[in-house]
Amino acid sequence: MQGILFALVPMVAWGSIGFVSNKIGGRPNQQTFGMTVGALLFASVVWSLVRPEMSTDLWIFGIIGGMLWSMGQYGQFQAMQYMGVSVANPLSSGAQLVFGSLIGAIAFGEWTKSIQFFLGFIALSLLVIGFYFTSKQDSDTRTVENRSDFKKGFSALTYSTIGYLSYAILFNNIMHFDALAVILPMAVGMVLGAMLSMKFHIRLEVVVLKNALVGIMWGIGNIFMLLAAAKAGLAIAFSFSQLGVIISIIGGILFLGETKTAKEKRWLSIGIACFVIGAVLLGIVKSS
Repeated sequence: MQGILFALVPMVAWGSIGFVSNKIGGRPNQQTFGMTVGALLFASVVWSLVRPEMSTDLWIFGIIGGMLWSMGQYGQFQAMQYMGVSVANPLSSGAQLVFGSLIGAIAFGEWTKSIQFFLGFIALSLLVIGFYFTSKQDSDTRTVENRSDFKKGFSALTYSTIGYLSYAILFNNIMHFDALAVILPMAVGMVLGAMLSMKFHIRLEVVVLKNALVGIMWGIGNIFMLLAAAKAGLAIAFSFSQLGVIISIIGGILFLGETKTAKEKRWLSIGIACFVIGAVLLGIVKSS
């Protein structure tokens, strides 16, 4: 029971990042920079308490991974402004799950049993269906401007997914570091990546400082993800963390005023159900 409660924290913390940051406001580069400043503050506190052993490799690859993550987050914030949080977040999470799982299975041999391929295929199929329904728009209300914004949103999601996947592959498949040790070098890389997106025209404006709260939320989610995996196992921790898309969708509609037609609400419900079942199945595959 304790492990499940721990797993709820990253679900809520990570799922709330999109609508909380967009409620605070700011341009995508300001949101990213503010978030990374908060993450660096959180990582510094964790490092001072834990005092893990550090190495040159840890710093080098941690910083590289953080810069890749920053690229992914910047693209996601851009996509949210074009498509809305309730659409961009599930699409981003779904893309990461689908392509990340395929790369892990094909390139790194993570799936070795027939049951993993069977459940994995079903899970990925459900995620693709979820992709379709969460991004589906009512043709009666679609305008030329909406179509243009969606194209820009998909473009932003493309390089966002590349950044996120590169970061995940680096830490999960190539380099294996203790999460509490790598969090500080990664946070440094995150800030550098965000500064790069701002072309190093750094201004600590109020909206940037407010977005630091989002970075602290991200850090808290990371810590509780580790606790959940230790208490309840990777399957529970992974599955629950991915269900944060539900929080994003609900938050976007309730707190940001993103409107949906009756048809779009039905399609969104189908998409959510597919994401939930697909994520849970992938969690089972990872633990098999």
